[in-house]
Amino acid sequence: MRSDNITGISEQVLQAIIDENIGEAESYGRDDLTDRVQILLRDIFKNNTLNAYNLISGTATNALILATLSPTYGAIFCHKNSHIHNDECGAIEFHTGGAKLIGLEGVEGKIHLNELEDAIGQFVIGEPHHSQPSIVSIAQTTEAGTVYTPDEINEIANFAHKHDLKLHMDGARFANALDAIWCSPAEMTWESGVDALSFGTTKNGTLGAEAAIFFNENDDAGFAY
Repeated sequence: MRSDNITGISEQVLQAIIDENIGEAESYGRDDLTDRVQILLRDIFKNNTLNAYNLISGTATNALILATLSPTYGAIFCHKNSHIHNDECGAIEFHTGGAKLIGLEGVEGKIHLNELEDAIGQFVIGEPHHSQPSIVSIAQTTEAGTVYTPDEINEIANFAHKHDLKLHMDGARFANALDAIWCSPAEMTWESGVDALSFGTTKNGTLGAEAAIFFNENDDAGFAY
């Protein structure tokens, strides 16, 4: 199988780009289109306080979100076959400045709580010889094509938050997951406890259109830098 972004972008997206490519606009996120995207995403996710940042690649989105949420000495727990662990060429480690990715076995691409609990237990909190647990990252859909239900996400989120960890979702194929289990974007993310989402659309026919979404106030502090 090859990646699902090998084809051209959709005609509607291409026409929308042409329509916007007229006149002048402020740069660096101070343009009307960026404002409209923020409003649209807040409507899509039914969350009037989320903050979104437009980016051009999924790797950049994952890396910059995780670098914002994790300290340099953090431990980030993910599935061993996840994109951030296997397919982003050290981008996470580079942008976090040293955070450690902890790959978990899981089943069919999904993280399971008992293994996550065991992995977190290997680190001594407050011990300077140990990385400090900071984030759990799940992919939706997973690299195996499986999908977390809102209940499964909520279970992981509750466990992560109990240990003062953030929950990140790599949503490179987010729309596919929504279609598979037929729930709302809100139900699949912040209503189930997700703190930040890498919202991907490139694999659905757009051109370099990803968004870093933070659902909690102040979690995005420092992201712009």
